[in-house]
Amino acid sequence: MAMEEMEVPKHLMSSSGEEHKICVKNAFSCSLDARDRRLVCVTSGNSHLGSHIVRALLARGYLVRVTIQNEVDFEDMKKLMRGEEISQLECVVAAKMGDLDNLCDAFRGCHAIFHTSSFIDPHGISGYSEKMAFLETEGARNVIEACGRAAYAKRCIFTSSLLAAIWTGENYEEKKIIDEYSWTNVEFCRENKLWLALGKTTAEMACWRKSKEMKVNLVTVCPGLLMDASHPNAHISTSIPYLKGGKTMLKHGRLAVDDVKKAAKAHVCVYEAMDHGASGRYLSFGKVVTKMAEAIELENGLKIHGLLSGEGLEDLGEETDEELQSMLSNAKLARLIGASQKLSCK
Repeated sequence: MAMEEMEVPKHLMSSSGEEHKICVKNAFSCSLDARDRRLVCVTSGNSHLGSHIVRALLARGYLVRVTIQNEVDFEDMKKLMRGEEISQLECVVAAKMGDLDNLCDAFRGCHAIFHTSSFIDPHGISGYSEKMAFLETEGARNVIEACGRAAYAKRCIFTSSLLAAIWTGENYEEKKIIDEYSWTNVEFCRENKLWLALGKTTAEMACWRKSKEMKVNLVTVCPGLLMDASHPNAHISTSIPYLKGGKTMLKHGRLAVDDVKKAAKAHVCVYEAMDHGASGRYLSFGKVVTKMAEAIELENGLKIHGLLSGEGLEDLGEETDEELQSMLSNAKLARLIGASQKLSCK
């Protein structure tokens, strides 16, 4: 399916004699050295996580292609990335997650696909609806199929969420550690209207099933609540649906945050470790919230109140030093990053 070309600012214009257009069609001859420099594609480069993954890949010398859902999303990219960073991109492709043909065109020739795209409805009551969960799952399934059909190397690094692991529906009093083997119960999510957790879980499950069918080498990274110190208000709209059920997460040691820059580097680290056998799921987080004072600080930073503090947590007062037990483990990712650092030092 042909895709329309669109004009781009001068800082994205190529230096060749061709008409200055953004590369959004089937002809990707602009990257003849892609196989040598490892051309990779990042979906939703206009998101905070996507832009940080792009930046981390560029710093490592990769040739990066970016997809956005619509032409207007390019304006968001320009707000998140510097002009010199955007000018280093191989091209930017307008490809909707629901259009399989578009995705195949976008992924053609790539050594890996970093799928970070997520559906958020900022005008919804919760910021995420049951319909969004369905769309996210369908989009994820299309990404894996397109990767299997068109990518030069069938590799996908899929951004899931810690939410896809913590809502097990089991008795939380049993103090069971949540790790990469833990899966959220989808029926529990439906019953409690945890739509973002439902969307992330069903999308990841669909990816694993489709990857086996398409013979795609898949790894998933499951970050906690993403935060960006340089853009403190950037994640407010996405934090509200993430923190639905936040009091329960906090009370049972399952609420964790992750710095978006470190999460992006973790994605790249996991991808590079695939050459050495990295596989499966990786839980990614930097800090587990274990005190009420920390929860209130998080609420204040996000400018949202009552999702973590208040009724139901009276025994965990702000003035106390009581610390909850963390029930989360990111040991698998920590081992991988440690091993990668040792290799890079040699």
